[in-house]
Amino acid sequence: MSSETKINGHLKHLFGELARLTDAPSRREFLSRHPELCQAKVTAQLDDAVSEQLRVDLRGALALAEAVVEIAHQTRNKEALARGLRAKANALWFMGESKSAVELHERSIRLFEEQGATLEMGRTLSASIQPLILLGEYERAFSVAERAREIFKSQGEGVRLARLEINVGNIYYRQDRFSEALAGYERALEGLLPDKDTEGIAASLHNIAVCLISLNDFHRAVATYERARAFCHDHAMPLAVAQADYNIAYLYYLRGEYNRAIELLRATRESCLKVGDAYHGALCELDLSEIYLELNLSEEAAETAQQAFAQFEQLQLRYEAAKSLTNIAIALGQQEKAFQALESFAQARDRFIQEKNQVWPPLIDLYQALVLYNQGRLFEARRLCSAALEFFQPSRMPGKAALCRLLLARLALRAQHLAAARQECQLVMDQLAQLESPVLTYQTNVLMGQIEEAAGSLQKAYEKYQAAREALETLRSSLRREELKIAFMKNRLEVYESLVNICLSRDSNPASAEEALGYMEQAKSRTLRDLIFQRGQPLASTEPAQSELVRRIRGLREELNWYYHRIELEQLRPGDQRPKMVEELQAQAKAREKEFLRALRQIPSPESEDPGFGGYEPVTLDSIRSALAADTVLLEYFRVREHIVAALITRETLEVIPLTLASRVGNLLHLLQFQLSKFRLDPVYVRTFAKTLLKATQSHLKDLYQELIAPLHQRLDRRHLVVVPHEALHYLPYHALFDGAKYLIDSFTISYAPSAGVYALCPEEPAHQSDASLILGVPDSGTPYILDEVQSVATILPQPELFVGADATEAMLKEKGPRSRFIHIATHGYFRKDNPMFSGIRLGGSHLSLYDLYFLKLPAELITLSGCATGLSVVAAGDELLGLVRGLLYAGAQSLLLTLWDVQDKSTAEFMKMFYGRFQEHSDKRIALQASMQELRERYSHPYYWAPFILVGRVFAS
Repeated sequence: MSSETKINGHLKHLFGELARLTDAPSRREFLSRHPELCQAKVTAQLDDAVSEQLRVDLRGALALAEAVVEIAHQTRNKEALARGLRAKANALWFMGESKSAVELHERSIRLFEEQGATLEMGRTLSASIQPLILLGEYERAFSVAERAREIFKSQGEGVRLARLEINVGNIYYRQDRFSEALAGYERALEGLLPDKDTEGIAASLHNIAVCLISLNDFHRAVATYERARAFCHDHAMPLAVAQADYNIAYLYYLRGEYNRAIELLRATRESCLKVGDAYHGALCELDLSEIYLELNLSEEAAETAQQAFAQFEQLQLRYEAAKSLTNIAIALGQQEKAFQALESFAQARDRFIQEKNQVWPPLIDLYQALVLYNQGRLFEARRLCSAALEFFQPSRMPGKAALCRLLLARLALRAQHLAAARQECQLVMDQLAQLESPVLTYQTNVLMGQIEEAAGSLQKAYEKYQAAREALETLRSSLRREELKIAFMKNRLEVYESLVNICLSRDSNPASAEEALGYMEQAKSRTLRDLIFQRGQPLASTEPAQSELVRRIRGLREELNWYYHRIELEQLRPGDQRPKMVEELQAQAKAREKEFLRALRQIPSPESEDPGFGGYEPVTLDSIRSALAADTVLLEYFRVREHIVAALITRETLEVIPLTLASRVGNLLHLLQFQLSKFRLDPVYVRTFAKTLLKATQSHLKDLYQELIAPLHQRLDRRHLVVVPHEALHYLPYHALFDGAKYLIDSFTISYAPSAGVYALCPEEPAHQSDASLILGVPDSGTPYILDEVQSVATILPQPELFVGADATEAMLKEKGPRSRFIHIATHGYFRKDNPMFSGIRLGGSHLSLYDLYFLKLPAELITLSGCATGLSVVAAGDELLGLVRGLLYAGAQSLLLTLWDVQDKSTAEFMKMFYGRFQEHSDKRIALQASMQELRERYSHPYYWAPFILVGRVFAS
C-alpha cells in the first residue's frame, strides 16, 4: 500500500469522525488533536466530502462544512473560507433553509472573486440558483446563470455547463415553461452521461420526471423515477433513493392507487429517517394523512398530520405546516371533536393569510362551516359558508362553490326555510349543467328530495331520489377528493334508505314491498359494485384473459384520479394562481370523463361483474324465490334512517315489516359484545363468575330477540331461516337469540347471506364432483389447539391433504384449492388499521390479504375459516363480514363456515370434529351445524363457546 493511499485512508477516517461532531467546541477540540487537518489543501478534500455526504447524510454534510469554515478561520485562508461557506450554503439549501443559503453563497462568491478563483466562483454562482428560485427571485437567478455560463464556456468546462442546464431548467419549470425545462434537463443528461457524473445524472433524471408529471405523462414519469432510483442505488446514494421512492409513491397517490402509495410512503418514511432527509420524511407524513382522510381513517390521519406539522415547523416551511394543521383539523372534525377542530382550523387559516395564499382561507371557512353545522351553530356556519361562496363563485372553482351552496341549502332545510333551500339547490343544478359531476348531481338531488319530503310532497321527493339514484349509477369510479372530506356526504347510500322509506309510507301492497326490496338489495350490492365508495381498493391487476376494453377502463379511471388530484393541487398551490393550467387540466379531465362513461356502456356483462368493477345487477324477486327451498324463509334486515325493517321472503310471499329503532338495537348489541369480551379476562375470573356471565348474556340475547324476532315470530312458519343482516347486525349471532326458554337455533336451522341476491347467485351444485379435501393449519404458541383441530378434521374429511405451518402456503391454496370439494383453513386473522384492504389471514410464510381473496378461484362445496374472525373487521359501519364473504363466494364457493369471534380454546376443535362428523353422516350442513351447536352447548353452556359459528351461502343437503 502506497503512503499516499494510507494518508487518504487516514483522512477519510478523520472526515467520518468529523461528520459526527455537531457542535463547534467538539470540532475545535478535535482539530486541535489533529493538526494535519488544518491545511488549505485539506479544505478542498473536505469540500468534496461535503458534496458526497449531501446524498447520504445531511447532518453529517453540515458538520463537515462547518469544519471547513473553522479550518479556514484558523489558517486565515480566504479561498478555504469561500469553500467552507459554499459547502455550508449547499447543506442548508438541502435542509430547506434557502434564505441563509443565498446569503452564504453571496459571501462565497465575493471571496472567490477577490482571490481570482474564477472557476470556483462559477461553481458557486451555479449552486446559488436553486435557493434563489425557492425565494422567487427568478430574474436574479437568470442573471446568475448567465454569469456562470460565461465562466464555464471560457474555461472549457463542458460538464459544468451541462450541470448548469439543470439549474436553468429549474427556473423554467418554476415559471411553468415545462417544455423548455424538459428540453434543458434532457440536454443536461446527455452532457453528463459520458462523464458519469453521478450527482448530476441523478438530478437530471429526477427533474425530467417532475417535468413529465406537469406534462401529465404518468407512465414516462414513473419509468424515469424508477430509472433514477436504480441509478442512485447502484451508486450508493441512499438519500436520492429515498427521494425517488417518495416521488414514485406520490405518483401512485395521484393516480388513486392508495394501497401501493401507502406501502411505499411508509417504507420511504423509514428510509428518510435513516438518512436524515427530514423534508421528504415530512412529506411522506403529510401525504399519508391526506390518504387516511380520504379513507375516513381519522385517527391515523390526525397522527400522521401532527407528525408532519412538527417536522415542517422545525424546517420552517410555513405553507406545508399550514396544510398539515388543516389535515389535523379535518381529522378532528371527522372525530366530532369540534372545539379542537375549530381551533386548529383557525391556526391554519392565520398561517395561510401570512403566506398570502388566497385559496386556502376561504376553503377553511367552508370546512369550519361544516363543523359548526354539525354542532347546530347555524348562524356562524351560514356566515362562514357565505364568505367562502363569495370567493369561490367568481373563481374557477365551481365544484367548491357548489359545495358551499349545498351546505347553505342544508342550513336552510334545518331551519325549515324550504324556499331558500330549494333556491340554493336549483342554483347548484344550473351550475352542474356545465360541471358534469355525478357526485354533486347525486348530492343535490338527495337534498332536493329531503326538502320535498319535509314539505310533504312525497311524489316530488320520490322523483328527486330516483334522479339521485340514477346519478349514483354513473359514479362507478369518478372519485373527487374534495367531496371525501365533507362530513355530510358520509352516508352515500342514503338515497336507498329514502326510497325504501317512501315505499313503506304508501298503502301496503305487493308492488311497494317488491320495490322496497329492490332498493335494499341495490344498497347492499354496491359494497362490491361501486369502487368509488371502496376508496382504498384499486382495480385488479390486469389479467391476460381480460379484454382490451377492461384494461382501457382501468387506465381511464387512474387517469381521472390523476387529473382530479392535479386540479386540486393547482387550485390550492402557494403563490400566484395559474388559471390557464387549471383550465387545461379541467379540459383533459372532462374529455376522459366522457371517454370513461362511453367505455363503461360498452363493457359486456361478464366483465362488468369482475370485482375490480363491482358486483352484479340486483336479481329479481322471482330469481330469489326460485333459489329458496320450500322449507325456507329468507329474513333480510335493513336500516332505514333511524329504524330497522325486515323483509320476509318465501316462495309464495313477500312482506316488509318495520321493527324497531336502530339506536335501541345498537345499544343492546354493544352490551352483548361487552359481555362476550369478558372472556378475554383471566380464566379464573371466567370460571368464578360463570353463572353470572351466562345470565347477563342471556338477558341481552333475550332483549335482542324481542326487538328483532318476536314481532315476526308468527310468520316464521318454515324449518330453515336464511338471515341477511345489515350494518352492525353482521356481528349478531341470530341463532343464539333467546326467547327466555330456548335459543333460536333450537327452533330452526339457520344460515346467513350477504344479501338475497348473493344467495340466489350462489351455485346450487359445486363446480366439480371431486371428493378431495384441502386442510391448512398455521398454529403458534397463542393457538395451540389449531394443530389438534386440523389433525382431527383430516381424519374425517374425504381424501384429505393436510399442510401445517410453513407448508400451509398461499401457493398450495392456489394450486390445490380449485380441485378441492372441501377447504378448511385454521389460522390467525389480522387487521391492518393503516390500510384495511391488506387485512386478511396468515398462511405459512406469507399473508393472504382481503384484496387477494377476491381473485382466487375456489369452487368448493364448503370453505371453512377457523380462527380468522379478526381478519373480518376491515370495512367501516358493520360491513366487516361482507368483504370476506363476498370475496370467497365470488371465488366460486357454494357455502362458507366462518366464526363471528375467535375462541382460543379447545372448544373450537371439538366443534369442528362434531360438525364434520355429522355432515359426513347426514350430508346436510344445516342439520350438522344445529346438532353440533346443541351438543357443544351441553359441554359449554355459554354462547361464547358454541355460538360464534355461522354458515353462509347455499346450504342444501348434498
